[in-house]
Amino acid sequence: MNYPLASLSKNDKKANIFIWAVSAVVFVAVVVLHELKIEVDLGFDPHIFAQLNAIINGTVALLLIFGLFLVKSKKFMAHKRVMNLSIVLSVLFLLSYIAHHILADSTTFGGEGSIRTLYYFILISHILLAGLSLPFILYSAYRASIAEFGKHKKLVRYVYPVWLYVAVTGVVVYFMIEPYYS
Repeated sequence: MNYPLASLSKNDKKANIFIWAVSAVVFVAVVVLHELKIEVDLGFDPHIFAQLNAIINGTVALLLIFGLFLVKSKKFMAHKRVMNLSIVLSVLFLLSYIAHHILADSTTFGGEGSIRTLYYFILISHILLAGLSLPFILYSAYRASIAEFGKHKKLVRYVYPVWLYVAVTGVVVYFMIEPYYS
């Protein structure tokens, strides 16, 4: 295959430390900051961050699909740019997610019966898969950046559908909980 040159040199030990450190910091930040509440009058509804999160998630989902199309079309540099943008947007999502949970009161889902069960199934699977997929997304990006495309492709075979599921269910969760924001 005719792949572009790698942008980073291979250094698996440092990459391993970096990937697991970033994953651990993100996990701890989400858990700790989720419980932290700051009472401040922003002059606007802090649930706007939840809407922003849904927009980011929807955009990432579309970019992931477009990225798959590009790689299947052998447009590798465009694929790389689209996937890097997906990662950047995911970082912005994380910042917005933390801001939302620090600044807004918790919202309880008000649906009942099977819709409530469906909501919590989607929410719990979304949260678990988002947390578990992060290091593998980073490993996939690392493997691509050092031109280990075989290893990248093996990882992506499993990581891609999970990342896409997380992005899509993020939007679904927003639309299901949004009517209950006060």
